[in-house]
Amino acid sequence: MKKNFLPVLALSVLALLTGCQEKANENPQELMTENQPRQLEEAVESILTAEEQASMTPDEIIGRLKKGNENFMNNNLTRRDHSAQRRKAMIGQYPQAIVLSCVDSRVPVEDVFDLGIGDIFVARVAGNIENEDIVGSMEFATAVAGSKVVIVMGHTACGAVKSTIDNVDARALNMNSLADLMDEIRPAVNETPVEGAISSENVEFTNAVITNNAMRTVQNIRDASPTMAKMEDEGKINIISAVYDMESGKVTFNRD
Repeated sequence: MKKNFLPVLALSVLALLTGCQEKANENPQELMTENQPRQLEEAVESILTAEEQASMTPDEIIGRLKKGNENFMNNNLTRRDHSAQRRKAMIGQYPQAIVLSCVDSRVPVEDVFDLGIGDIFVARVAGNIENEDIVGSMEFATAVAGSKVVIVMGHTACGAVKSTIDNVDARALNMNSLADLMDEIRPAVNETPVEGAISSENVEFTNAVITNNAMRTVQNIRDASPTMAKMEDEGKINIISAVYDMESGKVTFNRD
């Protein structure tokens, strides 16, 4: 038994050593998984610089956002190294725009425009309405931080707009703050022409209210901020509304 065992053991060790040597001789690139390292090499690591922000016009920025939205609709988002971008963003931020969006979780603003860390400011409130704090944030984004586009972006099937159209009594539900918010949306409902029922089931009417609500917010921002209104008159910034279609993923910009 022992005589037979030793040769077998020796052959097993030899086979193991040969296999290890063959592995050592293989190309290290071939041993890597097909995706991980190569994806990392191709990922965008850069962030917007002060020079890039300064060189872009408001119209050019809107054009870039439209192109990014096309990438989103085509499921072709830019691959980014978020760890590298996060580290570089510690030096400073130079976003190209600020977007006021609804709080709706189905509206992923950065993804909708195929953007990464440091590319845009994002403010959120149900029904994408302005208030003093948000206008102040926009003044910081534009007059201080150099952003050149302000976008108020509504979206289809907006719950805040639909509830306002249907006259949901939030105060009866002891939600006074929500009721106050809906009061801010109500003028857009009252000012929108209607064919058929005044109901959120009337999709055409609801979509028109969503568009008008975003456009009203743009004008309210101009009225609330003489600083930004002046910057817009001078061509330094654009304040514009848009609507995101949740089914198609398309963002339609409105020239207000």
